[in-house]
Amino acid sequence: MTDFTNRLSKAIERGVRTKDEQQRGKAEESFSEDDFKRLHNQYRLELSEHIEQCLSCLPDHFPGFRYKTLVNDRGWGAACSRDDVGAGAAGKRDNFYSRIEMVVRPFATYHVLELTAKGTIRNREIYNRKHFKKLHEVDTDSFVEMIDQWVLEYAELYAAQS
Repeated sequence: MTDFTNRLSKAIERGVRTKDEQQRGKAEESFSEDDFKRLHNQYRLELSEHIEQCLSCLPDHFPGFRYKTLVNDRGWGAACSRDDVGAGAAGKRDNFYSRIEMVVRPFATYHVLELTAKGTIRNREIYNRKHFKKLHEVDTDSFVEMIDQWVLEYAELYAAQS
């Protein structure tokens, strides 16, 4: 019952936030470019830290994965990858590459917060996803849940194929 109570509390908080966001939407027109940059930076820091926490756990459960923090022109986040050697077609030796990468994209003139994720298992891309919201409509809890969901999905698919 405590799980339901927690979810109920979060639903109520989201409703209150929605009302606040609607009011902020009206005030958005008065946002300056610096306000949007500051807001994006705040969300980017929170989400990139969560990405790093989630992906840094993968090597503990799947030995051989290498964790790496990403800061580049594509954004801020993290990646885990590994190279394997195994039997390929007709019993020949083959190399297999697996990788998950998740980043928060840099600030752009569209005033959105964008999360991207790519997952590859044994040389096959399993997903290439993007999720974005306008900065004044962002609910960080939904982004955190999305990050969790994508990492868990990758782990499940990797475990099933390895």
